[in-house]
Amino acid sequence: MTCALTAAAAAAVAVTAAGCTPGGPSAVSASPWTASSSSATRTGDPSPTASAAPASCVTRVYDGMTEAQRVGQLFLVGLTPDRAGPVTAAALQAYHFGSLLLSPTSEGVTALAAATAHMQSLATSPVTGGVRFFIAANQEGGQIQPLTGPGFSVMPSAVTQGTWSVAALRAAASGWGGQLKSAGVNLNLAPVMDVVPPGGASTNAPIGQLERDFGSGPAGNGAHGAAFIAGMASAGVATTAKHFPGLGRVTGNTDFTSGVVDSVTTPDDPYLGSFRAAISAGVPFVMVALATYTRIDASRLAVFSPTVMRLLRSELGFGGVIVSDDLGDAAAVASIPAGDRAISFLNAGGDMITSQSLVPAETMAQAVLARTTADTAFRAEVSTAVRHILTAKRAYGLLPC
Repeated sequence: MTCALTAAAAAAVAVTAAGCTPGGPSAVSASPWTASSSSATRTGDPSPTASAAPASCVTRVYDGMTEAQRVGQLFLVGLTPDRAGPVTAAALQAYHFGSLLLSPTSEGVTALAAATAHMQSLATSPVTGGVRFFIAANQEGGQIQPLTGPGFSVMPSAVTQGTWSVAALRAAASGWGGQLKSAGVNLNLAPVMDVVPPGGASTNAPIGQLERDFGSGPAGNGAHGAAFIAGMASAGVATTAKHFPGLGRVTGNTDFTSGVVDSVTTPDDPYLGSFRAAISAGVPFVMVALATYTRIDASRLAVFSPTVMRLLRSELGFGGVIVSDDLGDAAAVASIPAGDRAISFLNAGGDMITSQSLVPAETMAQAVLARTTADTAFRAEVSTAVRHILTAKRAYGLLPC
């Protein structure tokens, strides 16, 4: 997914995330996101540790939605330049999108808080069934810090963060998370859990060249990623471990390059250890990459691979929301019709579709709604994906019950 650079770096480097509410969980240890069984089959309740009352809230909200509103919850959509203006408002009314992705801004915390409050006011009963938005940003640090200005600290790169003690990083992430929460941002598309091998940074365009990894080993990356997740969670901000099963051993950036291949990573690869650590830390979202992993599933991009999804669900025990990397503008999927991208991701076992821009999201939403109406089996897939997302929203205080 497209990441924003800091103003200083933007002139020199083009970079993306692929190559990049009230309340919230008070402690990562209380997270419902670790799966309780090895089954990779979708289930109606993705949160087996949740109590009966919250599950009932999810069910009540789901039952009160129209099919179009349910489909809208599947989308995380980049905002148009008018942000929460007429274009965005019209798109929300037409397609009921449930989560929004911010573009870079240097206006600072106070001004952004006013803007995000207006965005949340658009989450009305006719638009979203009264379910509030996840409002997301790629706030990693270093060259990937799209939100700057008064009230936002300058975050160092993940490489620098990885030299700190885990306690220091957790404390810093708690502070950064507090700034995001004050600005009305409740979902951070970070941390990067990809592991770049020692000496491989200079040839790894998506991660290493941009200093987006915490270090060159899965143990260190995992520990520091877990600290980042815990710090953000303490501030009430959801996090996203990305880009499963890892972009640390590829050369091309999937946002700008098609046919990116990892011929090394295996289903039991030690480099998956950083993702295991993130899941153990209670990360509520995991983002799946747009590369092909020939030793896991040679015939499909990871984002369209049931094998990759089963690996994440069954072997790593992830019970939260599986979110795609950018299916809107990324070069890796440009040759695939937009509607097919969305349907293939959901059929594979994914939950939330990211589109960096509005137009492809509209096309994808139309295709998903049409298939949902016509295909009973696909409608069941959509139902479970929506419940995964609503369960996450319930944990972050975004449901109306």
